[in-house]
Amino acid sequence: MLLLITLFTFVFTVLKGFYVYDLVLVPVIFLQVIDFYRMQKRAQDEVAQFAESVHYRDFSRHFSVRQAPAELQPLHEGFNEINSTFKVISREKETQYQYLQKVLELVDTGILSYEVAGGEVIWMNESLRKILQVPYLKTIHSLEKRDPALYTQVLALVPEERVISVIHREKNSLKVVLSATAFHTDDKQYKLIAFQNVNEALEETESKAWQKLLSVMTHEIMNSVAPISSLANTLQNRIRQWAQEPPGPHGIAEDLELGMETIRKRSEGLLKFTETYRSLNKITSATLARVYISELLENLHRLMNPTITQKGIGVSIILKEPLLSVVIDAGLIEQVLINLFLNAIDAVKHSPEPRIVLSAYTDNDQKIIIKVADNGTGMPEDVLDQIFVPFFSTKKNGNGIGLSLCKQIMMVHKGSITVQSKENKGTAVYLRF
Repeated sequence: MLLLITLFTFVFTVLKGFYVYDLVLVPVIFLQVIDFYRMQKRAQDEVAQFAESVHYRDFSRHFSVRQAPAELQPLHEGFNEINSTFKVISREKETQYQYLQKVLELVDTGILSYEVAGGEVIWMNESLRKILQVPYLKTIHSLEKRDPALYTQVLALVPEERVISVIHREKNSLKVVLSATAFHTDDKQYKLIAFQNVNEALEETESKAWQKLLSVMTHEIMNSVAPISSLANTLQNRIRQWAQEPPGPHGIAEDLELGMETIRKRSEGLLKFTETYRSLNKITSATLARVYISELLENLHRLMNPTITQKGIGVSIILKEPLLSVVIDAGLIEQVLINLFLNAIDAVKHSPEPRIVLSAYTDNDQKIIIKVADNGTGMPEDVLDQIFVPFFSTKKNGNGIGLSLCKQIMMVHKGSITVQSKENKGTAVYLRF
């Protein structure tokens, strides 16, 4: 304002011809311009210093407000407030980073993060060092020399995919589940790999599965072998008795014929049992194609219609999304649905108002669900734990192979089958794709 007033005064004296006053005004204008320039230069320098401190993330500098000129005091106050805010944010980030590091060091899952383009390893936790038995990996490509198979699987791993891999170490091997995710930052792509040690869990689960399977197989085989052994011993004693004291010509022949017939039947039963066991290993692959679920359920309904009409069972098909489709082997999944439908028919045979509901929908995880539900007798919890064990059956004439095959077919489709049931209320089976 002073500079502006002085300039107006100078112009006024020039226009009026009062040149004597100009001898005083010119030096004053000069000094004011210099002072104005210095003030602007100082503000500019301080802004540059503040920008430099932000660039290097140095928020410890304090700009004095009291000692600064009045025109720069608001600027200093603003700088101090920004620095304080950055300090708080930086402290929170550091705390979160330290907390995350400690958590990742404590978990048993190995974590590896690397930059996709160059392969540079950004971070790996202590659990991964123990799993791989390496102190450090500079790049992901360093893994190729230690374990080529694992290196290939890690590079080929797609985000959200889970695969089981074997880590080959000096003295032993280790089974792990590999899962990955990807993210972008600073125009760079990074990949995060999780190595979950499932060796002990798999061995324990495998051991329990074998125990259940062997228990059922032993029971079935003993049911066949024990009578055969006993009958063979009886026939042997009869032959010895005949050798010492020959009976009538027809008695021993009838006994032998009856005994051999019994042995044949039991042997055939045992042979059928082993053939059924072999069928568990037949399904190893599927011919996939996109199929509309509405057509799948309608075909099932047409196929089973004579049976349900004869037995007076009500059947409903519920499809909230009529055009819902899934990539499956239609023949194999139809086999699964027939098995489940027959089980449901058997379950509702004593219900006053028997009903079976077929439905399909998409759940919250965007998985496609096919559901077979009934209002039958249901199952107790101890039976639910064993229904997928081969040869376990609650039916008098059942071979216990149906649900085992259903589970294997779903595994071939990389899906799952789960059952919910309550006694006297009904059962629901979920096929999740």
